[in-house]
Amino acid sequence: MGLIVVSNREPYAPRRNEDGTLTWVPSIGGLTAALDPALQQAGGTWIAWGEERADIRAVDLPQEEPRYRLERLRLSEAEVRDFYHGFSNRALWPMSHYFIERAKYQGSGWRAYVNVNRRFAEAAVRSYREGDLIWVHDYQLALVPRLIREALPEARIGFFWHIPWPSSEVFRTLPWDREVLDGILGADLIGMHTPEYVGHFLSACRRALNAETGEGEVRWKDRVSRVVDRPIGIEVETFEQLAASPEVEEAADRLRRTLQTQILLGVDRLDYTKGIPERLEAFDTFLDRHPEARGRVTLVQIAVPSRERVESYRQLRTQVEGLVGRINGKHTEGGWAPIQYIYRGVGREELVAHYRAADVMLVTPLRDGLNLVAKEFTACSADGVLVLSRFAGAADELPEAVQVNPYSPERVADHLLGALNMPLEEKKARLERLRARLHESDLHAWANGFVRELAGE
Repeated sequence: MGLIVVSNREPYAPRRNEDGTLTWVPSIGGLTAALDPALQQAGGTWIAWGEERADIRAVDLPQEEPRYRLERLRLSEAEVRDFYHGFSNRALWPMSHYFIERAKYQGSGWRAYVNVNRRFAEAAVRSYREGDLIWVHDYQLALVPRLIREALPEARIGFFWHIPWPSSEVFRTLPWDREVLDGILGADLIGMHTPEYVGHFLSACRRALNAETGEGEVRWKDRVSRVVDRPIGIEVETFEQLAASPEVEEAADRLRRTLQTQILLGVDRLDYTKGIPERLEAFDTFLDRHPEARGRVTLVQIAVPSRERVESYRQLRTQVEGLVGRINGKHTEGGWAPIQYIYRGVGREELVAHYRAADVMLVTPLRDGLNLVAKEFTACSADGVLVLSRFAGAADELPEAVQVNPYSPERVADHLLGALNMPLEEKKARLERLRARLHESDLHAWANGFVRELAGE
């Protein structure tokens, strides 16, 4: 029995060496870290969009000791525009995060979405051998399970939706709501991050399809699909070991010595769902209310570039940088500036050093499917406080975090003061309970558990 993984993003990306040869470097992200070991163990195929060096159609991975095959689909410029930047990220993404006013429901995007999903499904069918398990991932490929099911009626198919599933009222604004649900219901096992998302999905199936639903299952087209909440974890021990390494400890100490203040930290992709402008406004409110904090508290905001070809994301960057400038101009005194703004990607070691140095971690998205930054900080921090939006999927799993409503700058400012002044004993007790929960459901347990469920074990 082999495993076929189908995802938009590929697990390894090609990098050219100085001598002209290619090295395949693991992509950064939870999905690669979770599924690469599972595929290496089971053997099989990973099907993904070959974004760079699209002329290379397939490669055996990992390079040193190949265990599975990466099949790379080439997307045309029109498909990238209409399928990826268009329907996936201008329709499904904002709708799922409750930003209906940003959603663009265009027929050209939908048609490209159908065509590209069909290509992914055909690649999976070509790779299939009897007994293989097929696991499809995320909102870009919601039609793939049904398309595979039509070609392989007896195959075991799993699907995981990694972003929020919205309430049925919001989901039904999508003109192709029935088609997306039907596509997903081609799977035997459907995974989401929280019980809330599962409930919303079942409601959508009842209301849009008039499908019969029970406790965690949907009956549709004479088949039953199980729907389960299985929040993804992180590589807990890897993060713990890295955080305790001498190199990271030295980098964290250097950051503390440089700033010489208490450190608030934000780490986000520059995306409108992450609530970065609202966080900056809350920090501005905090400094207005507590002028004694000036010179004693610094917000370090790391914003990782994202979807720079999309106009709304370019506008968001301008908005955030304008806010940083305004707040720094308003509150800077002496040699201290309230916000240190970093607009670039950061490597894992640098990121963990920031986690280690931070007194308070601000994870305040307006809506988030789960949020792994909250978990990473928890694994890395020695005595920091996690301030977490109640609208992050991870909030259910992390009740010891200081939970906030990011839409209220005054309330966030109040919680900031409490987090900065929290007694050391309480901080350590909260972290200990949070970390214990992380160990119970780490990244590899998530991947292996889902594969076993899909296999019926």
